[in-house]
Amino acid sequence: MEAATAPKPWTLHALGGHCSLFPILMFILSQCCRIRADEGGMEELATEKEAEESHRQDSVNLLTFILLLTLTILTIWLFKHRRVRFLHETGLAMIYGLLVGVILRYGIPSTSYHNKTPPSCTLQEGPVSTVLLNVSGKFFEYTLKGEINLKEIHSVEQNDMLRKLTFDPEVFFNILLPPIIFHAGYSLKKRHFFRNLGSIITYAFLGTAISCFVVGNLMYGVVKLMQVLGQLTDKFYYTDCLFFGAIISATDPVTVLAIFNELHADGDLYALLFGESVMNDAVAIVLSSSIVAYQPSGANTHTFDASAFFKSVGIFLGIFSGSFAMGAVTGVVTALVTKFTKLHCFPLLETALFFLMSWSTFLLAEACGFTGVVAVLFCGITQAHYTYNNLSEESTKRTKQLFEVLHFLAENFIFSYMGLALFTFQNHVFSPIFIFGAFIAIFIGRALNIYPLSFLINLGRRHKIRGNFQHMMMFAGLRGAMAFALAIRDTATYARQMMFTTTLLIVFFTVWVFGGGTTPMLSWLHIRVGVDPDQDLQPCGDSFQVLQGDGTESEGQSKTKQESAWLFRLWYTFDHNYLKPILTHSGPPLTSTLPACCGPLARCLTSPQAYENHEPLRDNDSDLILNEGDLALTYGDTAITANGASSSSGPEGSGSSWGVNGKRSDSTSEDALERELDTREHELLSRGTRLVFPMEDHA
Repeated sequence: MEAATAPKPWTLHALGGHCSLFPILMFILSQCCRIRADEGGMEELATEKEAEESHRQDSVNLLTFILLLTLTILTIWLFKHRRVRFLHETGLAMIYGLLVGVILRYGIPSTSYHNKTPPSCTLQEGPVSTVLLNVSGKFFEYTLKGEINLKEIHSVEQNDMLRKLTFDPEVFFNILLPPIIFHAGYSLKKRHFFRNLGSIITYAFLGTAISCFVVGNLMYGVVKLMQVLGQLTDKFYYTDCLFFGAIISATDPVTVLAIFNELHADGDLYALLFGESVMNDAVAIVLSSSIVAYQPSGANTHTFDASAFFKSVGIFLGIFSGSFAMGAVTGVVTALVTKFTKLHCFPLLETALFFLMSWSTFLLAEACGFTGVVAVLFCGITQAHYTYNNLSEESTKRTKQLFEVLHFLAENFIFSYMGLALFTFQNHVFSPIFIFGAFIAIFIGRALNIYPLSFLINLGRRHKIRGNFQHMMMFAGLRGAMAFALAIRDTATYARQMMFTTTLLIVFFTVWVFGGGTTPMLSWLHIRVGVDPDQDLQPCGDSFQVLQGDGTESEGQSKTKQESAWLFRLWYTFDHNYLKPILTHSGPPLTSTLPACCGPLARCLTSPQAYENHEPLRDNDSDLILNEGDLALTYGDTAITANGASSSSGPEGSGSSWGVNGKRSDSTSEDALERELDTREHELLSRGTRLVFPMEDHA
C-alpha cells in the first residue's frame, strides 16, 4: 500500500505571488483614505465659505438699515430747517423703506441655491419646528422658517437677501419695543396725565374694548361677505376677527404728538391723546392675549362659550394686574438700591444699573407669563417718580438722553422695516374687500369709542372735553409700531397673513394722511397752539380764568373741591408723607410722619439728606395741592389759598407767610395773594392774553 501523502507545506516561494498583491492593496487603501480626507476637507471648506458668505450678507442687511436711519435723520434736519410739517420722521422712514424694498425685490437678481425640484416627503403630523435629516449616515438639523408660496418657490424663497431681511418677530418685542414703551412712561408729563387720569383710563380700557368688539364684529360680516363672493380661500374664524380688532385698536399718534409738542398745543388735549395711546397699547396687547387664550370646551373651538369668555376676562385682569405689579416693584427696587447705596459717586455704574433694571423688567414679565409692555410702562412711570430723584445730576441727564435716543432709533427702525416688509415679506395676502372693510370698521370703531365716551365723561367733568377736542381725538387715531408688532408676531395661518398685510396698509395710510393733515386740522378746529405750560398754574373756576385775545376760555389747572377726586388727594398725601421719604432722599423725614412707636424704623429708612434738606420735595409735575375744602395753589414751598390763608408747605412753615420768591413777609395773606395775582396778570398780558377777575362759573 502506498503511504498516505502528507500535505505539502507552504513555502516562501509559493507565497511569492500572493505577497506581491500586498503593496497594491495598501496603495488602494491609502488612496481611499486620501479621497475621503479630501472630501471631508472640501466639506469643511464649503461650510466655512458658506458661513463667511452668511456673515457678509448679514453685515449688508444691517448696513442697509443703518443707512436708512442716517438718510432719515439728515432729511428730518432738512425738514425742520425748512419748517416742513406735512410729513413726520416716521412717515419719511416708511417712504425710504419702501424705496429700498422695491430695489431689493426687483433690482437685485435672485440668488438661487438650487435649481432642482425640492425633495418631497410625507409626514403623518403637521410641520414641526426642527427636523433631523439622515444623509448617508450623517445627521443634519433643519429649522422651520415658515410656509412658502408654491407659486414663488423658485423666486422669492430662493433670494437670500429677502429671506434674511425678514426679521424674527421676537426681535421687535424683546429689543425694539422696550425702549419705546419705557420712554413713554419715563418722559410722562405727570401733571397733565394725572389731572386727566379718569378720562384717560376710560378711553384706554373701555374705549379699546369697544373698538375691539366693534371692529371684530364688523370684520366678521366682511369675512362672511367674502365667503359668499368666493374671495375666501381658507379658514377665517370669529376669534380671528376679534384678534384683528384687538391689534388694530392699538393707537400710536406719534406724528400728531410730535406736531403738538412742536407747536405747543393745548396741554390737556396732548395729555388725553398721549395717555390714551400709552395705556391702550398695554390694553390691546393684553386683550389680544386673552382672545388667543379663549378656548371653548367641546368639539367646535370657535363657538361662544360663557365659561371660556369669563375665563378670558379673568386672564385679562390677571395678566394686566400682574404686569402692573411687576413693573412697579422693579421700579421700587431700583429706587431703594440707588437710595441706600453710593452709586451716585459712580455715574457710569449708576446709569448702567438703571438701564439694565429697566430693560430686565420687560424680559422678567415675559418670562413669568405676563406682558412686558405693561410692566415696562409702569416701571418707567415708577422710575421717573421715585428713582429719578436719587440719581446724580450726571445720571439724570444720561438716562433721559439714553432712552430718548433709543426710542428715536427703535421707532424709526420699525417704521423703516414696515416699508421694507411690504416687498420683502413672502406671505402677503392682499384682499381688497377685507382691506376696504377694515378701513370702514376702524373709522366706525373709533367714532363709537370717542364720542359716546366723551359724552359720559363730560357728565362728571366740570371742564368739559369740547367738541373740537373730540374731533381732534377722532382724527388722531393713527396706527403704528404696536399694531405692526402684534400683527407680525404670528403670520403662520392664512387669516393672520391677511391681517398683517391689512395692518401694514392701515399704518401707511394713517401715518401719511392723518399725520400729514394734523397742522391744518388744528387750525380748522381752532385749537390753541403756542400755549405756555406755566399757564396751567393759574386758578380758574371760582377764582379767575384766562381768556385768549378772542375771548374764548382757557381752563386752568386748579379745581374746586367738588370736581377733585378724593382718591387722588388721598394718594398724593400718602405718597408725599410716606412713599417719597422711604424711596427717595426727598420729602419730610419719616420721624415726623410715622407714629412715635415706629421711631427706629423711621430713622433707619430716612436718609441723612432728608434731615439736611430744609426745603420740601419739589415736584414740578405734582405742584397742585388740593386742601380740604379750599382751592390751594402751590409755588415751591408756598401755598396760597383762595380763601385768604397763606402758609408754607415745608416742615418749618407755620405761623408766617412767604413771598412768591421765597422771601419772608409780614404782610397779610390777602396782600400776598394780590401780589401773586398781579404778577401772574402781568406775565399773561405780556403773552397777549387777557385776565378777567372775578367771574361767575359758566360750567
